[in-house]
Amino acid sequence: MAEPQGLDWAALLQLGLRGLGLRPADFWALTPHELRLMAGLGVCAGPMGRDGLEALRALYPDATDAEPEKGCTDGR
Repeated sequence: MAEPQGLDWAALLQLGLRGLGLRPADFWALTPHELRLMAGLGVCAGPMGRDGLEALRALYPDATDAEPEKGCTDGR
């Protein structure tokens, strides 16, 4: 599997703050889909398929019984 690519935050911030004239709070409140639409880059790809889900599951596996999830310990 390919190594995940990072985002070019400097370019995204420049696009949002300078290009679109957004305030920082407004930029950070946007979803990636909203930012793409505002920048005129079109819509994102369709819904995630099984292969995409399996790739995410491999990168971020669920906790096992041997590793209890963090949170309430009183059964709630």
